[in-house]
Amino acid sequence: MPDRAAIVTGASSGIGLAIARMLAEEGHGVTLVARRPQKLQVAYDQLSAEGLDVRHAAANVGDEADIARVVSDHANAYGRLDVLVNNAGIGIGAPIGELTAKRMDIQLATNLRSLPLFYREALDLLSAAGEEHANALVVNTSSVAGKQGEAWLSVYSATKAGVIAFTQAMNRELGDRGIKSTALCPAFVDTAMTEFVRDRVAPQEMIQTSDIVAAVRMLLTLSAGCVVPEIVFQLPGGRQLEGMI
Repeated sequence: MPDRAAIVTGASSGIGLAIARMLAEEGHGVTLVARRPQKLQVAYDQLSAEGLDVRHAAANVGDEADIARVVSDHANAYGRLDVLVNNAGIGIGAPIGELTAKRMDIQLATNLRSLPLFYREALDLLSAAGEEHANALVVNTSSVAGKQGEAWLSVYSATKAGVIAFTQAMNRELGDRGIKSTALCPAFVDTAMTEFVRDRVAPQEMIQTSDIVAAVRMLLTLSAGCVVPEIVFQLPGGRQLEGMI
């Protein structure tokens, strides 16, 4: 059994995969979670071939039963949970007059509803880690769109604002258990999710997954008495999303 263990959602590519690799390299046993089994298998094979202690669980984080299964399987495999990364997310842009309930609901379920369900299911494991070393960590991926609501991304913005507020609430509620929560709020990150805007923002001008990884690595090194509730990653010059989408 490893001395530390983590669950990372949205771990088959992009930010999630980069964070999962770093955690495994830092000695965590990591459960990779993603919706698409084939894509997840590729990520698992890649990290496993590097000699890292990882396992994988295909799941829809919008489904309550899937979340319970992921946490239970992780507990059976590793016996502990020190880091939970709620990274899975989806953004579907549309003018409000063309919004469909289906597209709204999938964003609400994936981006926001999944967080309290993961906290609930993982609470005993996180509390045990917090009691042991007072540094259990939950990282929740939000967005700068959660800091300032964006036209065309109205529902996505609302879910990401909810992530920030929920993170704040969890720090107030769980701080005395040694459980810390941090919301990551990046602008455009150079991943497949931002391909739609690359004609206006070059990949090299975007935030890199290595920047996100560096921030999470820093959070792992903090003393028990230090909580960072939110980290905002801006584009050069402080440019906002408005006018780019």
